[in-house]
Amino acid sequence: MHPNGIQKKLLSLAVASAMASMLAAAPARAQEQKAAGTDADEKATTLSELVVTAQKREETMQDVPISLTALPEQLMRDTGVRDIKDMQILVPGLIVTSTQNEAITTARIRGIGTVGDNAGLESSVGVVIDGVYRPRNSVGFGDLGELERIEVLKGPQGTVFGKNTSAGVINVITRRPSYETSVEGELTVGDYSALGAAGAFNTALGDRAAMRVYAVKRKRDGFLDVHTGAGPRVEEEDGDQNFHSLRGQLLLEPTENLDILLMADFTSREENCCGAVTIVRGATAAIIDALAADEGVAPAGSDPYDRQAWSNRSTEQDIKDKGVQAEVTWITPWFDNATLTSITASRDWQAINGLDFDFTTADILYRNPDEDESLTAFKTFSQEFRLTGSTDRVDWMIGAFYSDEDLDRNDSYRIGAAYEPYLSTLVGSRVFGALAAMGLPVDASNPATFLSQVSGQPFGTIFAGFGALDEHRQNSTSKALFTNNTWHATDALDLTLGLRYTQEDKELDSVFSNPNGSIGCGSVLANPGLRVGTALSQRIANWAALTPAQQAAIIGAVAPTVAGFMCLPWANALHDGRVTHQERTEKEWSGTFKAAYRWNDNLMTYFSAARGYKAGGFNLDRVQSADGQSSSGAGVLPVDDTSFPGEFVDSYELGAKTTWADGNLLFNATLFHQTYSDFQLNSFLGTSFVVRSIPEVVSKGVDMELLWQTGVEGLSFQGGLTYADTRYGDERPTAEFSDVPANAPGSLYKLPGNQASFAPKWSGSGAVTYEWGFGNDLVARFNLGAKYTSEYNTGSDLDAEKQQDAYTLVNARIGIGRRDRRWAVELWAQNLTDAEYMQVAFDAPLQAPGTALPGDPLNSYNAFLGAPRTYGVTFRVSY
Repeated sequence: MHPNGIQKKLLSLAVASAMASMLAAAPARAQEQKAAGTDADEKATTLSELVVTAQKREETMQDVPISLTALPEQLMRDTGVRDIKDMQILVPGLIVTSTQNEAITTARIRGIGTVGDNAGLESSVGVVIDGVYRPRNSVGFGDLGELERIEVLKGPQGTVFGKNTSAGVINVITRRPSYETSVEGELTVGDYSALGAAGAFNTALGDRAAMRVYAVKRKRDGFLDVHTGAGPRVEEEDGDQNFHSLRGQLLLEPTENLDILLMADFTSREENCCGAVTIVRGATAAIIDALAADEGVAPAGSDPYDRQAWSNRSTEQDIKDKGVQAEVTWITPWFDNATLTSITASRDWQAINGLDFDFTTADILYRNPDEDESLTAFKTFSQEFRLTGSTDRVDWMIGAFYSDEDLDRNDSYRIGAAYEPYLSTLVGSRVFGALAAMGLPVDASNPATFLSQVSGQPFGTIFAGFGALDEHRQNSTSKALFTNNTWHATDALDLTLGLRYTQEDKELDSVFSNPNGSIGCGSVLANPGLRVGTALSQRIANWAALTPAQQAAIIGAVAPTVAGFMCLPWANALHDGRVTHQERTEKEWSGTFKAAYRWNDNLMTYFSAARGYKAGGFNLDRVQSADGQSSSGAGVLPVDDTSFPGEFVDSYELGAKTTWADGNLLFNATLFHQTYSDFQLNSFLGTSFVVRSIPEVVSKGVDMELLWQTGVEGLSFQGGLTYADTRYGDERPTAEFSDVPANAPGSLYKLPGNQASFAPKWSGSGAVTYEWGFGNDLVARFNLGAKYTSEYNTGSDLDAEKQQDAYTLVNARIGIGRRDRRWAVELWAQNLTDAEYMQVAFDAPLQAPGTALPGDPLNSYNAFLGAPRTYGVTFRVSY
């Protein structure tokens, strides 16, 4: 479709058929309301009265000079939202993806986000749950429970929220205890044998305290059918669900001016995730098929959306998330009854993940789901203080934030019996092909023995076993002072100034070991020329007839390739016994300035400028290069300095918030321009992940939101549209950005000047809700929601094979129940049209490592798919 046609289509979507009703949005509970004895569950009567806390104080959404999307509980229930991945259907410009396990979940706003698969990377989009910053996005991928609302704030927000974020914040507010006794229950049954049960109990504990307990258990079968080959894997499904959560809250109000909320929660997930499907079958697939008990990978002509995966090793995952926190809010006698808020939290999150690295049934490379081999764990203590007050002309806030985070990562690689014959066949075939092209008579009858001849070891002994076991221990402390103040210069003009000073200190200790001794790589490193020459002398019939100069030239051309294959990171003897210590300290200023002018009761315009920042860190992976520098080309020398600098953004917005139809129609629009420097790009090389700092990324465009409570009773719309032109800068700072060699692993030559990965130019969401009564006390409710996303690339290197075409997701729900909500029955469907789309596509590991051959046909490509259509029925009761 022509771009103008897309634009007209999406503008029509945003204006004519948007998202679901906001009528059920309840304003957040304020100290003043409690003191006055008002009902905290009082509903807004018009959309213009919707309350958010995007600036850490209660304000109507139309008075906040920030581009944001507010999602109330009823809207999220209608569209089946339980976690931040579900939520993306309601938020244009938001993409949430998972990769090799669900502990690696990444949120992106306006095409900006941190690619996963490296626990050392902090999140560009922060997730804050009940005022507590979570160390990585993945903690939001689970049942969030009873939600009051979620606010998605776009752009840097460092002067309001405790932790720096460079692209935005997902602010989750769960339901608080109330003083009414109530019991709520939910039972869900669906396809893929889905079964879910949730319940909540709330009651008062005297006149000054209340409690709330929520519990949930959900299970379903997997979305992928797995061919296990000869095993040892026995699970024939992948992508299943099996988790339970428990959350308890205790509200204490000893005086009218003091509010203490204590919370504790625990979540456990024991599942299988995440298998990948083949989207492009390369020439190496034939080698894998020959080494497997049956077909090793998807056969030629297979449709990846048949959801068939090949994996002989376990993808078990065991994720535990628990924490306690205390939020104390005190209306002080100081500064005209300023409010002092303290949020103290201690959290413990860990994930143990098995992985079949090669995503085939050939036993090549894998990781066991064992704490000693595959643990990623965060233990975090955080403390935030805010003092907030108001005068006739100034709303002010000062705050302090501290966090202490311990990150533990155990990383391992186990080498299977098929590794040596696979790698030997691959490198032998390439070497023999190159030699034959030189006119040399080569014996290529058994390429699988080539690496054994190079190493001088018996075939089948030089790799198999426990290849690598690495331990990373990182401590990170963050200290910040921040302030955000609004001066009401006139009755119409507001000026806001925010400022933040942050100090980030990180220390990383890493210990690397190769338990199996890396026999093959070690012997080659001792004298690669001698080893390769010995092997070639057995393969080239007239080797002895060649002059020493000719032999040396051939060896010189072949030896680096052979050494590169034999000394891949997990088998490289140069890593064995390495102990490294790295430290970095960053002291940075960030801030914002906003000017908002209210022309009348129905129109407010604003301008904002912000400087955002996200901390740098360390790559927690084996990194090697030609000369021991992380920015250099392929090689076998270990890199000790795996640090990368902080990420910065200069953001500018020009927005308008308009109110129509007596407060029942809201239309808001924001023009934005964001320039990122040292953008942190995590790139997969086919053998390891390396973080590159991209000098410049520019994101510019427009966000629009529409809320409409129509004149027809029970009928309402909401919608949004984002156009984001997010591009890498034209600069080519290092050789990996150059055109030569164009297809070396990890080459970024396609990046300069092109649209960023995971950055669709257009995304539009829309839904309609209609509720009507019938009979004496019955009510029915219908909701249809959809999100359109234009094409975008899912690979950090922008390979054409990783391009995702435009697609539309549709969710639907229809229910009937009593008007007083004592019971309800709902029929629902997620991805109603069964849209087919990839979350992330990637180079199949070990398909063509170390090669720079032009037009190389060997590579296969895999992908992690989005969820298929699901449907079911939900029963609700409430007393």
